[in-house]
Amino acid sequence: MSRWPLKPIGDICEVNPRLPRGHDIPDDQIVSFVSMAAVDEVSGTIQAPQTRPFGEVKKGYTHFRNGDVLFAKITPCMENGKAAIADDLAGGIGFGSTEFHVLRAKDEVLPDWVFYFVRQPTFRTEAKRNFTGTAGQQRVPTTFVSSATIPVPTLTEQRRIVDLLSRAEGIVRLRREAEKKAAELIPALFLDMFGDPATNPKGWPVVKLADVCGKCATRDPKKRPDEEFTYIDIAAIDNQHGQVSETKTMLGIDAPSRARQVVQAGDVIVSTVRPNLRGSAWIPEHLDGQVCSTGFCVLHPSNKTTTSFIYAVIRSDWFVSELMKHVRGAQYPAVSDKDVFGVQIPLPPLSAQQEFTSRLDAIRSIQSQQSMAITKAQATFNALLAQAYS
Repeated sequence: MSRWPLKPIGDICEVNPRLPRGHDIPDDQIVSFVSMAAVDEVSGTIQAPQTRPFGEVKKGYTHFRNGDVLFAKITPCMENGKAAIADDLAGGIGFGSTEFHVLRAKDEVLPDWVFYFVRQPTFRTEAKRNFTGTAGQQRVPTTFVSSATIPVPTLTEQRRIVDLLSRAEGIVRLRREAEKKAAELIPALFLDMFGDPATNPKGWPVVKLADVCGKCATRDPKKRPDEEFTYIDIAAIDNQHGQVSETKTMLGIDAPSRARQVVQAGDVIVSTVRPNLRGSAWIPEHLDGQVCSTGFCVLHPSNKTTTSFIYAVIRSDWFVSELMKHVRGAQYPAVSDKDVFGVQIPLPPLSAQQEFTSRLDAIRSIQSQQSMAITKAQATFNALLAQAYS
């Protein structure tokens, strides 16, 4: 039971307020425009909003102003945590996606108090249970948002708790920024040691990936229906960090038809579907001998190269652009394994690759420490968030 009075959000906020009919905003006044993509689900902030004349956005878009809370109503944006407080809007006015709910705090609550409340995983889970609409177009209805109850302590208490949450979230943000900077070291190190593959300034010999990487073995898990195995599908890849983040453990009898390729520790897997999304990763030791989807091209480095070098190549902007030259299909853009193995890359001496591996290992050690620090900071923030509204 809450320590404070519970009130419906609709009582302490204006939900989806309309632009007053008697406004005097001229059509040529510049206002902010916020698309759904402009809201960062990790930081809970608006990133690089656009500006447009009022006349272009006054119809067909959602209206808001400084201090309003934007909360994504559509799947999967809502589940991902897309929410933000509108701030620094041009002229104090903004317009944006119709897939936002707008919550305008009244005198009893601070905008930040409402913002942190709707960002809670528990609130988003409950919102998902109340989705309406068809698959792929499900949304959180206004009735759910208006009727959901929120604890309402005094404004003094809200400020105290919001300050605490803001500090804890700030630590998480700093950890993530440090992680991002560490990740930027890898492509910088690659370019420093080997040069840009597009121009090959150091004159390394050029070879096809097929010349330095072998193909993987295959097996059908269904032939061993009672045997458990780990399956790596496209959704298992953390595209941003280039690693396997979530796998599925299942019995052979339940194996999907695409579960065919056997990976080894040190293999590099590249998604052949939508290559621009960078669905690639390095197979770690604990996944040795497991199975991945045929939606990946599996690269098994030979004795002519190292895993770290191949990994850095396929994670580069240059490699992605090379694959994009071969993409086929409008609705399901993809390349073939042949396209991947056919990419020509500069090949530095093995000794240089091994030196790169040594330096990369040091960077990955830093990344591992940062990852653990982020996990701890996020857990602390989540615990404080849950306690704040209990």
